[in-house]
Amino acid sequence: MKRLLATAALTTAATIPALTADAQLVEEARLGVMQHNICVIDCKNADKEDGPNIEGEIVFASPDFLSFIFEPRPYIVGSYNTAGNTNFGGFGLMWNWDFAQGWSVEPSLGYVIHDGALESPFPQGDPRSDAFARENVYYGSEDLFRTGLALNKDFGANWGLQLQYEHLSHGQILGNGRNQGVDNVGVRAYWRFTE
Repeated sequence: MKRLLATAALTTAATIPALTADAQLVEEARLGVMQHNICVIDCKNADKEDGPNIEGEIVFASPDFLSFIFEPRPYIVGSYNTAGNTNFGGFGLMWNWDFAQGWSVEPSLGYVIHDGALESPFPQGDPRSDAFARENVYYGSEDLFRTGLALNKDFGANWGLQLQYEHLSHGQILGNGRNQGVDNVGVRAYWRFTE
């Protein structure tokens, strides 16, 4: 599973330069680096796992049938952890609202599948279980929600940079029990195929 997700994440990232303006459904391609598992609010698990994630994302035009919820744009995302920790891939919806010339804010909601630990592979009381728990986030579910918020700054007609925050967890909806989750933050460049 881990190799499959890593391959999917790398394939997504590798696809971005190959996209052209002729791809009418594709509005943007994004590529960046996210610091994995940072301390935001609940910091007791922020010392687990490490390494930046290389993250690629493809954003599509909003279909007409989504106009009733403020025209969100669908996306697909792949994220590869360079330290051999949690990789993930998935899809979702994002909204983009301009608030000043060249600036916009972008909330998002999505669904991902990951290859991180769900629980310890060792029985309770085994010293290896404690060591494993000190180094791994227990996600509690193979599939997670991905919520995000980005601040975008255009630097030209077709490109810009964004400061991206994302949170991954099952929220006691997609799973139950353990729900340690992670927070990632980073910078991504985007290329807009349409003006």
